Amino acid sequence: MSIAVSASIATDHLMRFPGRFADALLADQLDHVSLSFLVDDLQIRRGGVAGNIAYAMGLLNREPLLVGAVGADFAEYRAWLESHGVDASGVLVSERAHTARFVCTTDDDMAQIASFYPGAMSEARDIGIGALAESHSIDLVLVGANDPEAMLRHTAECRALGIPFAADPSQQLALLDGDQAMQLIDGAAYLFTNEYEWALLLQKTGLSEDEVANRVGIRVTTLGANGVLVVDADGNRLEVGVVPETEKVEPTGVGDAFRAGFLTAHTGGLSLERSAQLGSLVAVLVLETMGTQEWTLNSETALERLAAAYGADAAAEIKPLL
Repeated sequence: MSIAVSASIATDHLMRFPGRFADALLADQLDHVSLSFLVDDLQIRRGGVAGNIAYAMGLLNREPLLVGAVGADFAEYRAWLESHGVDASGVLVSERAHTARFVCTTDDDMAQIASFYPGAMSEARDIGIGALAESHSIDLVLVGANDPEAMLRHTAECRALGIPFAADPSQQLALLDGDQAMQLIDGAAYLFTNEYEWALLLQKTGLSEDEVANRVGIRVTTLGANGVLVVDADGNRLEVGVVPETEKVEPTGVGDAFRAGFLTAHTGGLSLERSAQLGSLVAVLVLETMGTQEWTLNSETALERLAAAYGADAAAEIKPLL
């Protein structure tokens, strides 16, 4: 299947705080909080939800179509992605704004405080899925965190065109009202959230778990260190644990990596369990690396880690995708 990835494309500014945010946050003083954290490291990396997912799919030989809006400063980033198997012909280049910026500080607990400047991302609403479908073969569109109007447009276009889509509203749930959130998930073949986002989605929409199940196909809820919960269209629940990490370096982009691995595997014909296992492997490779697109895939090592975490049968079934 040919996958288009519609979401943010950004440059990441990643910093490390040698301490705990929790030690500086006073619960009864949050109404007028004023804090500055002295960080000991700064890394400037390529990022954004679409960039991260497309890069990972490229390494998995999926050749995804990247869909998003960027600034004129995107040339080097474009070359990087194209050299790693990504089709960037679906990218709109703004004449007015810079590529989006993600500024994030991570503490010793892997907690994060971040800001996001949309920049050119706001013009993603000008990209039409229908127009892209006329010149590209598109079997699935992942609609991830992006300009909210772009997310709503691309979701609606997928429904109108009959193109299956994966809903991954993630960070943008905080900005959406209940009706908008419902529009983004209605009819989705896949719904991706983390545990907090799942609770927020239920709160914003007022829907019950069963009511969401009636609107989507497969629900995938990542649970951090506890792995992932997958609920299929028949309500069957599957829990898959993580691939143990060798070290925790930087959590930014771990969720994006999981989605790339999961969708690559499932659209490639693997079971939900094997798909979650490949997603977990890709996720841990990002966790162990500074930068969301600095990791590499060594097939031999990957198979050894899959076998150690899930057994030899799992590694054998996933092997053709590596």
